[in-house]
Parts: sequence; C-alpha cells; structure tokens
Amino acid sequence: MMGSTNGLTSVRGNQPLFSFGVISDVQYADIPDGCSFLGVPRYYHHSIGVLQRAVQRWNDQKKHKFVINFGDIVDGFCPKDQSLNAVRRVVDGFENFNGPVYHMIGNHCLYNLPRNKLIPILNIPSVDGRAYYDFSPAPEFRFVVLDGYDISAIGWPQDHPCTIEALKFLQEKNPNSDKNSPSGLEGLERRFLMFNGAVGKEQLEWLDGILQEATSLQQKVVICCHLPLDPGVSTKEALLWNYNEVMSVIHRYNCVKVCLAGHDHKGGHAVDSHGIHHRVLEAALECPPGTDAYGYIDVYDDKLSLNGTDRMASTDMLFNPQAHLQDKRHQEVSN
Repeated sequence: MMGSTNGLTSVRGNQPLFSFGVISDVQYADIPDGCSFLGVPRYYHHSIGVLQRAVQRWNDQKKHKFVINFGDIVDGFCPKDQSLNAVRRVVDGFENFNGPVYHMIGNHCLYNLPRNKLIPILNIPSVDGRAYYDFSPAPEFRFVVLDGYDISAIGWPQDHPCTIEALKFLQEKNPNSDKNSPSGLEGLERRFLMFNGAVGKEQLEWLDGILQEATSLQQKVVICCHLPLDPGVSTKEALLWNYNEVMSVIHRYNCVKVCLAGHDHKGGHAVDSHGIHHRVLEAALECPPGTDAYGYIDVYDDKLSLNGTDRMASTDMLFNPQAHLQDKRHQEVSN
C-alpha cells in the first residue's frame, strides 16, 4: 500500500500549477514575402495562419490560464494606411483565445501606430502612455511585463521627453547617420540602434518595488520583455539598451527565475551567472508555409517547461535551488 500511495503522490506532484500559451513576432502584413536586412526570409501572410493555428491548439488543450504575446504583431513594411486594420486583424485573432491575452509593445508595433493608439487596442494597463505592468495568476507566481521602448526614438511624439532622451542617447552612442546601422560599433555597443530602446528610471524604480514585494510574499517572478536582457541569449544587436541596469535590479533579489523575450527571431536559451534562465522565443514570422512557431509553458514549483511546436524549441528551465535557499534565508533575516 505504501508504494501505491507514494506513486499517487508523485503523479500528483507532476501536475503543473498552471499553464499559459506563448507566441512572438507575428509581424503580419498584407504584402509579398520578403527578407530581413541579413537576408533571412520573412513570411508576412503566413504568420497570421501560425497565430490562428496557435489559438486553435491552445483552445483545444483547454488548460491554459492565459496567453502572452511577446510583441511585434504587425510588420514595419505594412503600408501605413493599412496599419490600423492590420493591427486590429491580429488582435482579433488573439481574441479568439478563450481567456485573457497579455500583450507587450515591440518596435514593429510602434512603426505602425503611436503609443496612444496602440495601448488601448492591445488593452495594456497604462499610466501616462507607459506600457509596463504586472499580474499574479497564482499566489506563488508573479509575471512582470516590461516596456522596453519606454525610452525610445519611436512611438512617442517627437517633442516628448522620452523621444528627446532617446535621440540624445543614440547621438552619443552611435556615430552612423543611419541609427539602425551597427557599422563600426564594437561588441556589446552594437545594441545602440534605433530599433531598440531602454527601460526608464521610473520603470526601474517600479521594478525594484515589485521585486521587493514579491520577495516578501515569497513569490517566484517571471520577467517578460520584447527585448532580450542577457548577451548570452541573443545577438548583440537585439539587446535592450540598458539591459545591464535592469539585470542589476533583478540580481539584487532571488525571486526572479526566468526572463522571457522575443525580438531576436532565431530564439535562444541561456542561464546567467545568478542562475536565471533567459529564453528568447522563435518568431512566427520566419515560419515557411507548412511550419509553425508557438508553444505553451507548464509552470511548476521548481521549473518552467516550454512545450514548443515545430520551430519553437521545447526547453526545461529548472530553477536555481541555491537562489531558493538564499531567498529563504533573506526571509528569515527580514522576519
């Protein structure tokens, strides 16, 4: 009898606390297929089919609490007179999911619509046009969605302080007349491009407060940002301008377990020096007809398990047990 009871316990222990769907960089546009500036094929029409199949699959699985879309829903080459309709078409595709969908802003979204139009359509909780927020789908977990284009040369009005700060920053960091060109920039400086952005001072303070609160509530945190936050997981040209500042806030605490991102279409996985997993999701846009890239993540007490479809690689992200022990010690000290 003891054996079977243990068996039951272990089976029950293998059930995830909850699951959620993920997809990134749909970049739909009603235009002929094209290529990235590096010559990688892009399938603008097919990408909305990837989204439709993803939503169908998530609904069929009947187990996902929510879906997170990692930004760039419509491509920058979308004709501007079609932008609003194209964005609405993709958002309608997401709304076929039987549950909440959480969006974040990507650079291609901002090429199409200014923030003040985009934020209401994406239903992003916002104060003063900012697009960062958090939610807690279960008592043990908190999700933090960062606004990687908080300081950005795109999306804000031209005379907005965030635009002025971004343009001044680019002027100092990137000597090229084309600020999307990394020509002559060395190593990690290659990230100082106009299609990237930064997390502003107020958002950094907000993040610090959220992580403090999550620590006191003994929550594990998943950070979501369109832009990658670790040089080990992405090309240098795709990183958040001030990823190092964001990570220095995150590394003050032990509650953050995983950072998820989009933007760098080929995808990637790395573990940083503090044992935090960084996973960049493969882009729906780069799926040739007959292929897909989406998935769902099972959330356990000690890991996130990404179950990828086709071009999205499955990845087990086991939490650093050392960090958990440090967290416990931190709790005991603060109590």
